[in-house]
Amino acid sequence: MKIGVPKETAANERRVALTPEVAGRLGKSGLAILVERGAGEAASFGDEAFQAAGATVVPAAAELFGQSDIVLKVQPPSPGEVRLCREGAALVAVFQPSAARDAVAALAVRKVTAFSLALLPRITRAQAMDVLSSQATVAGYKAVLLAAAAAGRFFPMLVTAAGTLAPARVLVLGAGVAGLQAIATARRLGAVVSAFDVRPAAHEQVESLGAKFLRLEIAEQAEGAGGYAKELSEETHRRELAFIAQHVKDADVVITTAAIPGKRAPLLITGEAVQGMKPGSVIVDLAAETGGNCELTELGRDVVRNGVLILGPANLPSTLPYHASQMYARNVSSFLLHVTRDGNLVLDFDDEITRDTCVTHAGEVRKT
Repeated sequence: MKIGVPKETAANERRVALTPEVAGRLGKSGLAILVERGAGEAASFGDEAFQAAGATVVPAAAELFGQSDIVLKVQPPSPGEVRLCREGAALVAVFQPSAARDAVAALAVRKVTAFSLALLPRITRAQAMDVLSSQATVAGYKAVLLAAAAAGRFFPMLVTAAGTLAPARVLVLGAGVAGLQAIATARRLGAVVSAFDVRPAAHEQVESLGAKFLRLEIAEQAEGAGGYAKELSEETHRRELAFIAQHVKDADVVITTAAIPGKRAPLLITGEAVQGMKPGSVIVDLAAETGGNCELTELGRDVVRNGVLILGPANLPSTLPYHASQMYARNVSSFLLHVTRDGNLVLDFDDEITRDTCVTHAGEVRKT
């Protein structure tokens, strides 16, 4: 079976779906690895490294797609890439079917068996394949670095000849994988960190990292399937917004990470709350790509409102492509080995992992 790794074509995407290390391991398991020329260069993985690992470097995308039984990507396929897919082949990428309806429909027409790792079930068996968590780790780390570079102050407390300088006060909204990594990174830089999450289970995780957990007592269940936060009632959400507004006004840096899979990001910081923040403070909105946790966030732009700098970064994992690619490649190889056996694609739709991630198969759309 031939596994193809094309060069990513999405704007500003620097990651690659397989690294030479992982390609070498897959090759030893009996899979033939094809890599498009230059696919790993932006992530500092040259063609020579892939060749040394036993992969075959293919000069053009059309040739790679035409030969590949399974294509591995980071971003969802473009219309051109869908047309290049060999009929009956398989494709693995990361996308929400509801946000890529045209691509999903086109993949079904091509009779491509398409898998989205964004749909992996949150179960123990799937942990090694969890690309959302691995890439969220990258984003949470980089968000703090962006905030530290943009803030007009030190993060740690410094005792200098000019006197003592107070540490930065960092507030992290959302204590999932990205949020916990942001907390840990801000703490390493010496900031005083607090965090808020509607899920009571996050309390222990936040405090284990040396941060203060801000608790809002709510009567309803705030945790949904897979451990994700779920949408709150209108009244509880109003209380949540007021609670957050009281705390962001004291923060030097706010990092927002709240997301609901397949839906718009929840609004956590209103425009009015931004007006109450200190001039010179910084918001880094990691939910910018799904609508933003801050009402004033603009995707891909840095804006200033009432003296507050609001960053709406897009695709942060791609800004650390070397390690982001390493983590992604290990995740995707675990998935690949799960759905292949003896050099063949094995589709067991009684298996939760296969069933939940398969978006199209045999000309049918299975997930919308």
